[in-house]
Amino acid sequence: MVIIKETQYLVFEELPTKTKTKYITVTNKRSQDIIGEIKWYGSWRQYCFFPEFDTVWNNGCLTDVLEVINTLMEDRKKSK
Repeated sequence: MVIIKETQYLVFEELPTKTKTKYITVTNKRSQDIIGEIKWYGSWRQYCFFPEFDTVWNNGCLTDVLEVINTLMEDRKKSK
């Protein structure tokens, strides 16, 4: 696992995959629980965020997730 971003409350880690697209876990820094994931959603042809059930997200944490998704999409466009 490679940490790609760390914020005040979240850690974003890229897990190894056998596919072309990346798979990112979103972990709560305090509890160490995985509380969501960012992965490619083929139907929409973009990276999307998949929160775990019964998690609560404020605008700051959602902004952090959006920044990671935007970076992944920019990297994907550059690689084509």
